[in-house]
Amino acid sequence: MVAVSGGVDSIVLLDLLHQRSLQPDGGSWRLTVAHFDHGIRSDSAADRQLVQAAAKIYGLPFVYDEGQLGPSASEAAARKARYAFLHHVRNASGAKSIITAHHQDDVLETAIFNMIRGTGRKGLTALSSRADIARPLLHIPKARLLAYAREQGLQWREDSTNQDQAYMRNYIRQRLLPRFDADSREYLWSIIIKLQTVNRQLDELLANQLHMQSVTGTIDRQWFNQLPHTLAKEVIAAWLRAHEERHFDSKMLERLVVSAKVARPDQNFSLSANHSLSVKREYLALVAPER
Repeated sequence: MVAVSGGVDSIVLLDLLHQRSLQPDGGSWRLTVAHFDHGIRSDSAADRQLVQAAAKIYGLPFVYDEGQLGPSASEAAARKARYAFLHHVRNASGAKSIITAHHQDDVLETAIFNMIRGTGRKGLTALSSRADIARPLLHIPKARLLAYAREQGLQWREDSTNQDQAYMRNYIRQRLLPRFDADSREYLWSIIIKLQTVNRQLDELLANQLHMQSVTGTIDRQWFNQLPHTLAKEVIAAWLRAHEERHFDSKMLERLVVSAKVARPDQNFSLSANHSLSVKREYLALVAPER
């Protein structure tokens, strides 16, 4: 399932995938074009019409939905709604994967964005492919996608909200990244690629350490209290991810580590709608929050 917004990146992706599927060694792909109208811009219906027309030209099935989020919707709300739609369609259609048009500039922007947010080592490598989302263009700069689109005579639409620097990503894209020369961009890219390998290795080590804890899913408090502070935060972060808790930042990790180490037994500390941290004399546990 190809996520196509109507912008140049996703239009190029759609064209590349279609051309690839026509090759003798292109395999037996069955592509579906998916488009989500956030309902943020008054002219967004034109995006859907463009994408629908492109799908028709390529002879591909097309599916879309409207979010009606309104002009004041945040980046996070728009992203959440978009991916909820994409995963719903993927599950309903039995598609193996969602394919998105994220490219090298997006990787750099995301790394800078997450550094500003203070998300730590994982934030620097947050944008990557995984089992249910394929991102085949991550190594390709935006400039090459634009050049390809012009060479092939492709039609796309520019999202006017991409110029609004009230959105942090737009500010990074328009004001920060242009200050990087080619060597600086390449250096940052190389750091991110190396860190991907380091993160995989660290995640494996952390998972093994957590697996060695109690089979009940708790953490031995005495063992935890002996960890260096920075490592303790990594353990908590890995533990939260293992329990499908994704919305945390460095401040929350700091608060949880301090609470886990110094709080009196039988205290609970709120995390989210799904979990609280329960501090016992001998162990730490994630429990349903008290109502």
